[in-house]
Amino acid sequence: MKLHVISRDEVRQAVSMGQAIETVRAAFEQLSQGRAHVPIRTQLGVPLHDGVTLFMPAYLEQTDELGMKMVSVFSGNIEQGLPTINAMVILVDAETGLPTAIIDGTYLTALRTGAASGAATDLLARADASSVAVLGTGVQGRTQLQAVCTVRSIEKVFVFDKRDAVAEAFRDDMADVVSAEIEIASTAARAVRGADIVCTATTSKTPVFSDADIAPGAHVNAIGSFTPQMQELPSETVERCLLVVDSREAVWAESGDLIVPRDQGRISEESVHAEIGEIIAGTKEGRTSDDQVTVFKAVGNAVQDVSVGARVLEEAKKKNLGTIVEL
Repeated sequence: MKLHVISRDEVRQAVSMGQAIETVRAAFEQLSQGRAHVPIRTQLGVPLHDGVTLFMPAYLEQTDELGMKMVSVFSGNIEQGLPTINAMVILVDAETGLPTAIIDGTYLTALRTGAASGAATDLLARADASSVAVLGTGVQGRTQLQAVCTVRSIEKVFVFDKRDAVAEAFRDDMADVVSAEIEIASTAARAVRGADIVCTATTSKTPVFSDADIAPGAHVNAIGSFTPQMQELPSETVERCLLVVDSREAVWAESGDLIVPRDQGRISEESVHAEIGEIIAGTKEGRTSDDQVTVFKAVGNAVQDVSVGARVLEEAKKKNLGTIVEL
């Protein structure tokens, strides 16, 4: 049995953010049209080490792509100088069931998550959006900004992180990736006020900004909360926005951003306007006015990992990237 092993750097070389956005759009459309089979992911908590490992399989029927991601989120890794998120994607031949590739999933996770927000921003943000706030400046924050800058002409970026040194490293690193001016904000409120687009990429258990900070017509990508105990968004914002999600089933099972305001009686499950795949397919409309606040709430879906993983494998073969291992 031969496996194609693809490293983190090779994933970066294989697929651009623009290609990832294109791939994720098609995957979300399959998901919302019932052409993808995605069990709710299994979460295995490791409370002794403040961590959780998730197992996320998917089969995309239309493109005949099969695989699974295993991802660990360990908050304590920051103190050890290690990445908070570590992951691996395994691809399987859908016809034979034989494994075909093992791909480093840490950067792929950030890439596909950014790509989802890029697709949502393209569909939901105002066409003239030119400023963005990024709350949380880890690996996810980087690809959030990269994706937004791929689909909109961004001139100004406001970033906030509780750790000043991390925010400064983000500013310095991203200055070589995007052309926009990057400013470190002293508070989350200052970052969010006036921003046309807001990206939240934290592990917070309490809202990271106030509803009053959101400007009329802003678009929010909220990607940090993936357990019922985590909440980045104020309940007031969720209550009044046009709410779009990656998967209805998944967000109601997993995200405190929606579960908390539902349990408070502020919203119901019918408050979700659409899945992003429905807007991509044209079966639901997106923004209806320039002053409407739109929110894309994503917990991450295995169709993203498997579809982008398959695209990585395809491009890696074309570019002679990766290592063939005989098992």
